[in-house]
Amino acid sequence: MTILVTGGAGYIGSHTTLELLKAGHEVIVVDNLSNAKPESLKRVSELAGRAPVFHQVDILDRPALDKVFAAHRVDAVIHFAAFKAVGESVAEPLKYYKNNITGTIVLCEAMKAAGVKNLVFSSSATVYGENPNPPFDESQPTSATNPYGWTKVMMEQIFRDICVAQKDWNVVLLRYFNPVGAHESGRIGEDPTGVPANLLPFVSQVAVGMRPQVKVFGNDYPTPDGTGLRDYIHVVDLAIGHLKAVEKLTAKPGLVVYNLGTGNPSSVLDVIRAFEKASGMKVPFEIVARRPGDVAASYANPAKAQAELGWKAVRGLDQMCADAWKWQSANPKGFL
Repeated sequence: MTILVTGGAGYIGSHTTLELLKAGHEVIVVDNLSNAKPESLKRVSELAGRAPVFHQVDILDRPALDKVFAAHRVDAVIHFAAFKAVGESVAEPLKYYKNNITGTIVLCEAMKAAGVKNLVFSSSATVYGENPNPPFDESQPTSATNPYGWTKVMMEQIFRDICVAQKDWNVVLLRYFNPVGAHESGRIGEDPTGVPANLLPFVSQVAVGMRPQVKVFGNDYPTPDGTGLRDYIHVVDLAIGHLKAVEKLTAKPGLVVYNLGTGNPSSVLDVIRAFEKASGMKVPFEIVARRPGDVAASYANPAKAQAELGWKAVRGLDQMCADAWKWQSANPKGFL
């Protein structure tokens, strides 16, 4: 198949592009490089032994998107392109609503004009909002606690409405939990712009000496060690989930939703200890006040993905940390 990947030069996008290429698919990457570097695709090409086609295009640019669709016979789209920092979304909500929601609408319009009706969407466990009852399954109601989360909730609703109106569309919504780690080669990994918004890249940067210590936001949650529990998933397991979702599209399922997680949560302190073990480095940390909107525990019930996609996360926390350290220690400044 020929798969168009929006945001394909980014962290999850580059790992998925690699797995698609390895599986024999033709890949067209569309990315504006606002939060990614072309070096990631160069390394993907080296690892895969062949290159994706790359177009530096913003998904808000409809004429440019139309040219991409006109140049390739696209079978399906995997849609990653979005802003994703929770804190920034609170500070700049209009930026997030415009880019994430308007960009998705423009992409869908371009797909419709080109006759492309199959899509895998990069959603998030953030759509479960402040639900206090994990593990979360796909039937639970959705909500959000910040503008980034609301963009994911709203984009899911856009795809539901399209599939009601256009019976020949097929959309797989993938709700990720906490993607971490890197490709086992250490050649591609997470390269956040500025201060990392997520725990593991922050821990990695502390271990490599870029930052002095990790802030642990709260140690008085009703969890085994008082710190927040999250469902961390290896980025390669996540990428393989997208391969399974593309296969699912061929069965013309209409709209379907799957959690991608392990179902086995780890605390903040679990992650720090596992990273110290993987790296052999001390990771100093400081307990500070809870962050508004943080929940005590968030983890998946991944049974539906296993039953319907034949997918299961197989890489544990130790491997996530080992692969993240291999990437970080070999590339302390990312792709620069």
